[in-house]
Amino acid sequence: MTHQHGLECEDLIHHLNDYIDGELDDTLCGKIEAHIESCPNCKVVVNTLKKTIQLYQDDGESVTLPLDARHRLFKALDLDEDVERKE
Repeated sequence: MTHQHGLECEDLIHHLNDYIDGELDDTLCGKIEAHIESCPNCKVVVNTLKKTIQLYQDDGESVTLPLDARHRLFKALDLDEDVERKE
């Protein structure tokens, strides 16, 4: 989808890692931020990626998956839940 600032969703996806890492020039960064504010779908993508990175970087903090979600995930991935988890 093209927005009034001329940046398409595909462009945002292409530059997403560099945007998150703060490696873009100010002009492109501004266009991406304007796009994120005007595009709910891309806003979700960016926020989800930021949250994922934050969860990964939180040393020592373990996130426990609720049991029902774990069952659904294993079923969807066709995995055997009886396999011992590596801690």
